[in-house]
Amino acid sequence: MAAFRRIMRLAALAASLLLCLIPHLFWRAIGRRSPWPPRFLALAGRAVGARVRIDGHPFQGDSFIIANHVSWVDILVLGGATGAAFVAHDGIARWPVIGWLAAQNNTLFVARDRRGALSSQLDTLRAALAGHQPVALFPEGTTSDGSGLLPFKPALLAVLLPPPRSVRIQPVHIDYGPATAEISWHGNEPAGANVKRLLERSGKLDVTLRFLEPFDPAICPDRKALTAMAQERIASSIIAHLAPFT
Repeated sequence: MAAFRRIMRLAALAASLLLCLIPHLFWRAIGRRSPWPPRFLALAGRAVGARVRIDGHPFQGDSFIIANHVSWVDILVLGGATGAAFVAHDGIARWPVIGWLAAQNNTLFVARDRRGALSSQLDTLRAALAGHQPVALFPEGTTSDGSGLLPFKPALLAVLLPPPRSVRIQPVHIDYGPATAEISWHGNEPAGANVKRLLERSGKLDVTLRFLEPFDPAICPDRKALTAMAQERIASSIIAHLAPFT
């Protein structure tokens, strides 16, 4: 049954891509911003078993989303719910198929380990924020086991001080509830093994996107204070909602 579930979910993923790809390419051909990438992400999330519930209120204006990072499924459910463009490591741009798909959603590829690259990366982020598409960042820089947070990296948040336009920061807690430990991708687990494990998992995967209170970055004196405020709000939500399962 595990192999059957994996095959069926891969087929559903392929069907989701075929359904969205042609209209997306048409919108791109006529020079319009395509609404299809977030629709594909939402369908892809359902294809792998995710069932999303929204808690709180997504900010309706220009927003910079800061979220915890547990699994590759985070991108499907958060992107599908918000239409956000993600900030990702530039190595992903070279992944077959995945890199191309990420680029279709205006993913901002950054070289976090390259010295001297920060200034140009901040310019790229400012340009993205000026385009009115929400931008989402996983400031831990990698996935965790979901029981807490890894230290946030504040460098890229310098783009918000001062922000290039009226932007609100919205912390988001991606909460898989009792399934967190089972589906998290951390340690030395190979990517392929994690994908296989999730595709073969029985039942649906309930995930709650907890949209926490947005705040104006202008209230923070520097990027470290901004980072600490966002981290504290997400950490508090994790403690409050994971406690029953630990």
